[in-house]
Amino acid sequence: QVQLVESGGGSVQAGGSLRLSCAASGRIFSDYAVGWFRQDPGKERGFVAAISRSGGTPMYADFVRDRFTISRDNAKNMVYLFMDSLEPEDTAVYYCAARAYIFGSKSAGDYDAWGRGTQVTVSS
Repeated sequence: QVQLVESGGGSVQAGGSLRLSCAASGRIFSDYAVGWFRQDPGKERGFVAAISRSGGTPMYADFVRDRFTISRDNAKNMVYLFMDSLEPEDTAVYYCAARAYIFGSKSAGDYDAWGRGTQVTVSS
């Protein structure tokens, strides 16, 4: 099983940017597609973005609207989520997740491993 640790969260003002990182260990990282999800208290964990195990075929939730970019560096066992033009509605805990498959998925249930999350807070 791959282990995942998120970092890079924080507090920013609306319009600002953050880059989240997801560090993987324990297994061959390039065997896993990776997704980012987010969760507000009292709400279900929702899909944000995903990337295939080779680094191609990025997928994004509709609300991203070209503001976020997912990327990965398999040599460093890292996945990144660059978030620009942040809005207060983007405030949530962000999680990265991995699945032992070629492509990512928009469904949280398709992922095998999860990190503990990193808090993103956007103030107006």
